[in-house]
Amino acid sequence: MTKASGFKGNKQALPSKPCMTCGRPMSWRRAWAKNWAQVRHCSDACRRGKARGATHG
Repeated sequence: MTKASGFKGNKQALPSKPCMTCGRPMSWRRAWAKNWAQVRHCSDACRRGKARGATHG
């Protein structure tokens, strides 16, 4: 069985950081590889500041 994603490592070893709006941890994504230092929000809703239930957990 071969995977289409090509990722063969441990996902828990990827860097993470908290979202500036809701505080939930965000894991590194390949789409964020070039600008990981500038990523501050986990979603577009948080980026707009309209996160529902801002007390996630």
